[in-house]
Amino acid sequence: MLIRRPIARSLAPSLAAVLVGAAAQAQFVRNTTDIPSGNPGNNSNTENVDFGDVDQDGDWDAVFADGGDNAQDQNRIWINLGPGANLGKFDDQTAARFPAVNDQSRDIEFVDFDGDSDLDIYTVNTATLLAQGARWWRNVGGGFYADETASRWIGLGGTGSSIAPSLVLASGTFIDFSGDGDFADIDNDGDMDLLHTSYGSVFGGQIPSRVFLNDGAGFFEEFNPSGFQLSGFNIQAGDPGLWCEGTQDSNTTSSDGTECDIATSGVDGDFGDIDGDFDLDILQGAISELPRMYQNRLSENGGVLSFRDVTGSTFQAGYSTGSGHYEQEMGDLDGDGDLDILGVNWEGGFGFNETTLKNLGDGTFQFVQSLPGSIADDSEGDFIDYDNDGDLDILIANFAGQDRLYRNNNNGGQNFLFTQVPYAPSAETALDSDCCDVDGDGDYDVFTANNFQAANTYFENVTDIPDSHAPYLPNVEQAPDRTPSAAPTVVRVHVYDNAPYYITWYNPTQLIYSVNGGASVTTPAVSSGGQVFRAEIPGSLIGTVQYHFVSEDQYGNQGQSATRAYVAGNGSLNTGAAFCFGDGTGAACPCANGGLGEGCQNSTGGGATLTGFGHASFTNDGLGFSVSGAPAGNPGLILRGTNMIANPVGDGILCMSQGVKRSQVTVTSPAGTATYTHFNGQGFGSVGLNNAPTNFQFYYRDVAGSCTGAGFNFTNAWTVTYLP
Repeated sequence: MLIRRPIARSLAPSLAAVLVGAAAQAQFVRNTTDIPSGNPGNNSNTENVDFGDVDQDGDWDAVFADGGDNAQDQNRIWINLGPGANLGKFDDQTAARFPAVNDQSRDIEFVDFDGDSDLDIYTVNTATLLAQGARWWRNVGGGFYADETASRWIGLGGTGSSIAPSLVLASGTFIDFSGDGDFADIDNDGDMDLLHTSYGSVFGGQIPSRVFLNDGAGFFEEFNPSGFQLSGFNIQAGDPGLWCEGTQDSNTTSSDGTECDIATSGVDGDFGDIDGDFDLDILQGAISELPRMYQNRLSENGGVLSFRDVTGSTFQAGYSTGSGHYEQEMGDLDGDGDLDILGVNWEGGFGFNETTLKNLGDGTFQFVQSLPGSIADDSEGDFIDYDNDGDLDILIANFAGQDRLYRNNNNGGQNFLFTQVPYAPSAETALDSDCCDVDGDGDYDVFTANNFQAANTYFENVTDIPDSHAPYLPNVEQAPDRTPSAAPTVVRVHVYDNAPYYITWYNPTQLIYSVNGGASVTTPAVSSGGQVFRAEIPGSLIGTVQYHFVSEDQYGNQGQSATRAYVAGNGSLNTGAAFCFGDGTGAACPCANGGLGEGCQNSTGGGATLTGFGHASFTNDGLGFSVSGAPAGNPGLILRGTNMIANPVGDGILCMSQGVKRSQVTVTSPAGTATYTHFNGQGFGSVGLNNAPTNFQFYYRDVAGSCTGAGFNFTNAWTVTYLP
């Protein structure tokens, strides 16, 4: 996602520059007319760029983290002047919209931290020049921001905080050397929590990364189940792992929870569910050490949050070598429904080779490829489907010269291999690139954040190939059967698309559910970070609940998940049981018996069957019935009564004799089926009161199969006892 680095690095030109030719201009062109130029709008030390619709007018705006290692500077915001004729043209509106704060920002993150459906901002700052820390900026409406740092942190330096009191500043933040903040709903409670990385003073890798939990209103308290507090900046070997199981041990390969390493020279962290349990795990880079993976064990621990350092069991030997591992990204590169990895400078140390690793489906990774021509000092990688063929390509922001573009040759298969293709010429010191369709023409453009007072660049994608690929939702969380209560049923889904994940986060996504085959209800699903979306189903429902997800990209392409179901009942499921079969086990049929468990034989050659589903309750509309095996296109209705009998009537057997009521008439489908829902305890007057057994049966017309001349028949019967 983000790249932060020391300034003492080579500025030698990239060898990849020779690969750029006229063909690049057919894909990306440098657009200087539609973005701000000069000071102060676009000449700075910029570390990071992010896209979001801050003013909620339907187009993508851009924000920039300025300062970095080099200076105290003002972060900037460019407003997209669309929609309409000015879509894709940007105006610097920093003075009007941002707090007047000069700081050393290495990262700027969009997040709705207070749950009011607009985009707030978290700025990550480093204390290399002045004592300072990260800041919280709240969107107060329409994309105008107020600094609320003084109130948004809870308990810094206090009981339960690992932060030494001496590091807490009067401004409300704490002194740190951080390169990245990342957000995800790690505890599955519906709000966005924070991973705050730290690379350490002089990139020493001795200050721990930290995790902070959102209280639901946008106030953040450290997640530190150890309760341990440091005496200064650094964590020592043998100290508790703060938010991670075990004790601190640098470069540990232990994966059993006895040791962890949360203090590295990490300048980037990423969230994603790598192992398919819908909990968001953490991949953290490290400049001088090996990148690390931390497994979120929320599901394994019955809803109690914990993390385990599983670096040693996640990666194969030699997955990363040397140093200079500035950044990494996770995305589904082969379209198989799990997250693979792009490692920037992961191989060869300062030989600067990018590598790709395939997820084997269980959260472990296998080396696939060193990207060709990647022996350059690279800053950051980003996924972009530049040619809109449906898979994720790679864009590399280069610190020493020419940025690079790689095409994914997966093309819908289950393997991926990247080849370098020409990209627009660039000679700036790039620290970050983000990809977004800023001009609304259907393809993905690029903004690049540049260092050393160079102008940030806009590379416009001019291929004009529309995105016709729908999001895909391969994995849906199975909700367990449950007892009704006020607590909702929470379900999650994986949403992938041929777009950067930070664009997919904004896909309108819905959960659609029904109870006992009734009307569908739609409720919004929201991004939890990574590839996970989350939604809630009311916990008071009773019956069989079916649900699926639908997600739509900004071009109207829509994808749908598989359907899942669970049962909600008071204690055990009160569905009832079948009785009175027309197969000789209840009474002899007037004509011919049906099959096992069926009513009497009809014109189909077999008998029709009635099956109950859901939950029989006086207070909830939870009981329903399904009919199968009946003649197609014939009218029928449900009978309801008491007194379990078995009397031959017409071509079938009537299985009740007292208090008989009937439902509205329906017509069986071409497949000879019918479905009835909402048979609550009061639907037929007093029948079923006082916990008495209540019987149901389907009566249907069948002139073609009548042997008695009556022209009607019955299914088996179904009996239930209603509960409160």
